[in-house]
Parts: sequence; structure tokens; C-alpha cells
Amino acid sequence: MGIQINDTVALSDIPLLLTTVGKDITVVLKGEPGIGKSSALHTLEDVLGDAYDYIYVDCPVQDLSDIVMRIPNHGTKSLEAYVSSLFRFDSPKPKVIMLDEFMKTNKLLQTLFTRLMLERSVGDKALPAGSIVFATSNHSSDGVGDAMLAHAGNRVMVVNVDKPRHVAWNLWASSRGISSVLRAWVAMNPKCLASYLDGEQDDNEFIFNPTRRGVMSFVSPRSLAKVDVVVKNHNKLGRSLTRAGLAGTCGVAFANAFEAYLMLEKELVSVRTIINDPLNTPIPEKPAALFMTMFNAVDTIETQDDLSSFMEFVNRIKSEEVQECFFTMALQGRISRLASRNLQMKEWGVKNLPLMMP
Repeated sequence: MGIQINDTVALSDIPLLLTTVGKDITVVLKGEPGIGKSSALHTLEDVLGDAYDYIYVDCPVQDLSDIVMRIPNHGTKSLEAYVSSLFRFDSPKPKVIMLDEFMKTNKLLQTLFTRLMLERSVGDKALPAGSIVFATSNHSSDGVGDAMLAHAGNRVMVVNVDKPRHVAWNLWASSRGISSVLRAWVAMNPKCLASYLDGEQDDNEFIFNPTRRGVMSFVSPRSLAKVDVVVKNHNKLGRSLTRAGLAGTCGVAFANAFEAYLMLEKELVSVRTIINDPLNTPIPEKPAALFMTMFNAVDTIETQDDLSSFMEFVNRIKSEEVQECFFTMALQGRISRLASRNLQMKEWGVKNLPLMMP
């Protein structure tokens, strides 16, 4: 069986793509709303450091005068191009420029930005050698007004960005301190990060779907991260404001499904209690509480003894799905170094998921 190849790019692979080819060809990252395309600029800054100037251009809100203007030079009786300070020509460093939502730009500015993408110049002023220019946009099928001049499209690299699914999002969320109750809900409801492009998603009320006109709030990797501030402050906000915040950020379907989760937090046994007595601590009956306990454990465990003790509790759980969730988050997340060297983790992996073991 050969290696499976597909024509989408994972978010995690974008830095390698841009740092390898981005100096020579402009990459246009296309994907549905809220999947994290715009985060590529910050990711590149983490990778490349202060050797570059990092420039964000919000294309749809720009006017020609925001980019470049021609000012009379009375001495030469000519017009000279004055470039916006946005592009940091006061600095000799090469630039990393992200043209966000490029395909929503009006045609006049698209022409100006096309020269930047193809010739690495703003107006008549060339970027420093080694500069990287890339753009983001949505799929045309998303129905949010994205279009590109055909002659320009044939001169750039257009790649489709794969939407992060529940496991990838949870690994990212664990590293960013997103609340365990939200991560547990995502783990139990993987369809919340399905794509309308997957097919057979017409009845999925969580996600973005261009056929549902006028729906502004839906579940996406971005909106899940945004709603976490509501989740973390739900006791302070109270039920009414919390409900409004959940629905207003991630949609009514999400609010309906998630509200009950918040009530379960009060029923959970602390991870420290489990670690201190893993064989006698009662196992929660509700699957949601079990998933939350797994994510709390990934956040709490600090030592090999903690992990070994918690694994005794995990081995008592009858749900293989819950066990696999903990195994995946532990092996690929914050405690991965502990997990990869833990004897009980290895024994569980060899028995249940041999292909996942290092």
C-alpha cells in the first residue's frame, strides 16, 4: 500500500512551506473561515525571530492612499511615490508580509498588491532581498466574496489549508491553557470541527455552511478559542450572560449542547484525589465527566509517579474511547516526555494502539 498524498496543507506545515519557497513565489493560503490561516504570521515570527520585520495587511479595509501616494517633486517636476509606513521601509530588514483576506480586495488594490506579490515591490519601491510575501483567503465556495484575477492566479501558488479536526485542536488548546471543560466537549463532539466540504454535513448545525445564509456565529477553531473567556468566567457572568456569550460566539447549537457541560464541573473529583487513591476513587458515570477528568489530568500531572498512579485509574475505565483520549493527549501534549518513558503508558499502548507508540 503506497503513501497517501492529498492536495491540502496542514496548518503545522505552513511555516516549512513559506520559509522554503516564500522568497521566490507568493503562497496564497485558502481555507474556510476561522481555521487559523492568519495565525501563520505569528508562527513565522516564532520560527524566524527578529531577523525580519513582520507586517500584517488587512486588505479589504485598505484604500490606495493607505498603501502608496504620489507626491509632486517641484524640483524635478515629477511625481514621486511615497510608501506607507506600514511596510517599514525605515528598517533595512527583509519583510514577512501577510496580505490577509487578499481575495476580498477591490480590483484596483488587487492590481497593486499583485505587483507586491509578483515583483516584491510596493509601488516603485522594492522590498529588501529575502522578503517573504504570502496571502490568505477563503474558498470561493464559502460564499463570502473571494475572487482573484486569473492572470495573477497563474503566477502564484494557491494551496488549500486543511481544517484542524478535534484531536489537532485539542493538542493546540492544551498548550494554550484552554479550559478542560471546553476541550472535553470538543473531544466528545468531533463533528463540531467537521467541514461542510466533507459532504453529508447538511444536518450539522455546529459548523460553518455557506448554504445557511445569515448565520454569523458557528463553531470553528477560532471561535472555540474565543469563547473560552466566557467558559472560564461563567460563574461570574451567571447563566443568562453565559448563555448569550456561548451562542453569540459559537452559535445556538453550541450553546444548547454545551450548557449542560458546565454543570458537571461541580461533580468532578480532583485529579490529586485520584492520584492519591487511584484504585478506590469512584469512576464518574457520565462520559462527559470522564472526558473532563482526562483533560484535567493532562494539565495536572507533573511526575512519573503521578502518571503511573493515574494510569491505574485509567485502566479501571471501561470506555476505550476515554482511555484513548487520555493516551493521545498525554503522548502528544504537555506531558509527552513523561508519557513516552512511562512503563504503564507503554504497556497500554502496545496492547491497544501499537502503531501510536514511539
